[in-house]
Amino acid sequence: MNNKLNTYGFGNSAAGVTDVVVRNRVLRNTYWLLALSMIPTVLGAWIGVATGFTMMAGSPGLSLILFFAIAMGFMFGIEKTKNSGMGVVLLLAFTFFMGLMLSRLISATLSFSNGPALIMYAFGGTAAVFATMASIATVSKRDFSGMSKFLFVGVILLILASVANIWLQMPALMITVSVIAIGIFSAYILFDVQRIVNGGETNYVTATLAIYLDVYNVFANLLALLGIFGGNRD
Repeated sequence: MNNKLNTYGFGNSAAGVTDVVVRNRVLRNTYWLLALSMIPTVLGAWIGVATGFTMMAGSPGLSLILFFAIAMGFMFGIEKTKNSGMGVVLLLAFTFFMGLMLSRLISATLSFSNGPALIMYAFGGTAAVFATMASIATVSKRDFSGMSKFLFVGVILLILASVANIWLQMPALMITVSVIAIGIFSAYILFDVQRIVNGGETNYVTATLAIYLDVYNVFANLLALLGIFGGNRD
């Protein structure tokens, strides 16, 4: 996934220009595909809300296992087909699936009288986070690649805490996980966008997948917090 641009920019001004053109094209295509991926996500969420979709009702442990199995299957397929049109198709199918998985949270939020407003606040907050992190990644001369190991460990701990809380059902732990997740995936936006800018990622399909997961997790956790602290039952 970490393809490198090893064929550009070695003592040749024309190669340097080509290097910049390639990076800008990857970044532009990534942003376009990211925007396009929102359509199947919204569609999946809408269908999930309308049908009351649940992975496996009454069995959260098995639901989680099934979710990871399907998600990893999609990611494996996207990686294998990233250089063809099928990679785009699988990516969009994956975002539809992720929209379905988001529908339960959306339904819970819509049960509040101010649910639609909370969803818009979460969307606006996520857009602001993305714009800020992407701008910093694009213009900053600081190298953020050193965050990789720290962020990876953070994600592993978040997954373990989330799995444990399926059985512990501790509201304080859920809030803590959501707050930390927003911080980690916001930092991942910074990291993933800069990888494109610096030439560390040259495939726009896998670049879109990485940034999509960052944005998705920021939105989901922000919406969960807004529901906890701002949801009205009246």
